Amino acid sequence: WLCQFYYTDWTGERKKKRKRGFDTKHAAQEWEQEFIRKHSADINMTVSSFIDIYIEDISHRLRRSTLENKKHVLNSKIKPYFGSKPLSSIQPTDVRKWQNELIAEGYAPTYLKTTNNQLTALFNYAVKYYDLKENPCHKAGSMGKKKADSMQFWTSDEFKVFINHMEEKTVFDIGFRLLYYTGMRIGELLALTSDDIEFENAVININKSFQRIGKDDVITEPKTPKSKRVVMIPDELAAYIKEYFSLVYPAAPDVRIFEGYTKRHFESKLKKVCEVSGVKVIRLHDIRHSHASLLIEMGFSPLLIAERLGHESVETTLNTYAHLYPNKQTEVADKLGSVWF
Repeated sequence: WLCQFYYTDWTGERKKKRKRGFDTKHAAQEWEQEFIRKHSADINMTVSSFIDIYIEDISHRLRRSTLENKKHVLNSKIKPYFGSKPLSSIQPTDVRKWQNELIAEGYAPTYLKTTNNQLTALFNYAVKYYDLKENPCHKAGSMGKKKADSMQFWTSDEFKVFINHMEEKTVFDIGFRLLYYTGMRIGELLALTSDDIEFENAVININKSFQRIGKDDVITEPKTPKSKRVVMIPDELAAYIKEYFSLVYPAAPDVRIFEGYTKRHFESKLKKVCEVSGVKVIRLHDIRHSHASLLIEMGFSPLLIAERLGHESVETTLNTYAHLYPNKQTEVADKLGSVWF
């Protein structure tokens, strides 16, 4: 069956559309009606059609990695459940049923929260730009948790055991030392070039991030403006890296130090070394937390830690690591007692 018709798009322009290959007349008519609803910004279009519109719009405003993550959630967790339903027909009860199904599947609380946020953002977009009366997610309430119940990190003793089970002056040895002694993110580590390291001053310039998206290696701006920073490193680490460079084939200054390696390579190595060493398995990002906890234990101020980690504000640091500070209260009380009159 052939489908051919005129329609008026959302700008008011009249256009002609033609499509062939339908098995039945009914299928051709259904496709025509949905096409017209979608291109005239009719909120009776299906959620699936609206997701396509939403993705097309936000694709011009988001980083590629952020967009890919958002698309994955929309296409794998939202479209299968709501896709065939008219956008205007979704009720809070529908959202609650969807939430309950995901909760029953046993996803992590933080993932549930992120997924729910994506659905909420989708309907907020419909309310703001397509005159949907209200967002059903607001009445349905949220699910999951913004933060995990507990933060994992290594003590200095645990890191020592871990790194001592690593072959010296190899890619992974250098990589894990940099993560632990600087607190940089894995994407920032993988983006480093030799030009970013000033051996004379023992500093590292963090100014970009790396991600493998699909089959592409992508270099982007860091996570936030404050993520661009200069981090001082111990002289011992600077000398260790310099010696490593002398042992490997010299690369061009603009070639990544960890060329050919991705986050998955480091995750796999971390698990293997933990199995051999007996050190508890943590996430790669938890090594960043390990660095922060080490600095807190050493008595450094939240402001300095915020600058070193590239946090947007000291409040971010305090909110993230507040639970690591209470043990300092006893020390404060003891010192105040020493000046009691």
